[in-house]
Amino acid sequence: MILQSMKMAWKQLKTSKLRSFLTMLGIIIGVSSVILLVSLGKGVTDQVNSQMGDLGSNLITVMNTSTNPNDKFTYDDAMKYKNIDGVKSVSPEISGQVKATYDYKTKDLKVIGTNEQYKDARGLKLDSGRFLLPIDVEYGQKVAVIGPNVASDLFGFSEPIGEYVRVDGMPYKVVGVLKEKGASMMGSSDDQIFIPLSAAQRMLKDTSVRTMYVETDSADDVDRVVSTLDSRLSIHFNYNASDASSGETAPYQVINQQEILNAFDTISSTLTTALGAIAGISLIVGGIGIMNIMLVSVSERTREIGIRKALGAKKRDILTQFLIESIVISVVGGIIGIAIGVSGALAFGSFAGIPSGITAPTIIGSFLFSLLIGVIFGITPANKASKLRPIDALRSE
Repeated sequence: MILQSMKMAWKQLKTSKLRSFLTMLGIIIGVSSVILLVSLGKGVTDQVNSQMGDLGSNLITVMNTSTNPNDKFTYDDAMKYKNIDGVKSVSPEISGQVKATYDYKTKDLKVIGTNEQYKDARGLKLDSGRFLLPIDVEYGQKVAVIGPNVASDLFGFSEPIGEYVRVDGMPYKVVGVLKEKGASMMGSSDDQIFIPLSAAQRMLKDTSVRTMYVETDSADDVDRVVSTLDSRLSIHFNYNASDASSGETAPYQVINQQEILNAFDTISSTLTTALGAIAGISLIVGGIGIMNIMLVSVSERTREIGIRKALGAKKRDILTQFLIESIVISVVGGIIGIAIGVSGALAFGSFAGIPSGITAPTIIGSFLFSLLIGVIFGITPANKASKLRPIDALRSE
């Protein structure tokens, strides 16, 4: 009986192809929108987690946010925190905008002044050459490690190792080239040049360290190290609890990498859920369209219903037939919507350079929701058809 009803439903769809397609359109748009938006939301989340995860969950960022020129934080001040129990490395950073020139080619880029431990703390990898050494920082050697984009823009296909690039007019020997890493929330190292911190202080005429990265031995040490850093920084900047209670902003920030990841996961999951819910509204609109067309179909096929009932069809037979027609519409629309949504997520992910984020639960969930829509909005027309009296149906024109 169910198989026969499905055959009749499919025949009915083929009889009115345009009307059937327009009826499915709401379901198609709804399913494809849910898959596309939820998948892209998850793709962005996965990319950010991957980028942040490369830095490790044991990285702590300390920032000097004070606007008071007397709140100095020097390289020596930063390196004192290396003696905290559980700290693996400390990488101070100063930065500025410079012009790099080689053989009449000039590129505006960001210069980073740091030490030898910066590479591991920030998850950088070398393509060729070496990174900064302790002796480079100690004596302010004029050596530089460049990002891959800097290497290609200034040197083209030539080998940059051993060549001299002028940074704001001063010659620096290129000793290393980084591997391509791409953009991230913390900026891209591909378009940066790295020099010893002591050399950067002379170049930028600034001895103040605004940022330092503290790497702990393990993720288990992070909370304890953060607490110790906060305590010692409050002493260094003469900032106490009374200042905090009075509403005065702290002159420093201690940022836990894991807390950033957790906060981002919470925000992104909320946004992804909201986007999925918004897209789901179009499925409900599509369901209303199905109900509307099915009610019209019941009115058009009143005599057919009367004849079937006169020949012995029961109430449940008529109910099943029209309910299955509604379900077939939503199922076909759901399948087409899945194809469009998956294709769109793959295309957009490839274009934007992010993971597609397509998952089986998203596809199955959206399909089942479209099926549920077909059942819910098909009940009213099916019930109306099943309640028609045979004599009244046969009298209908």
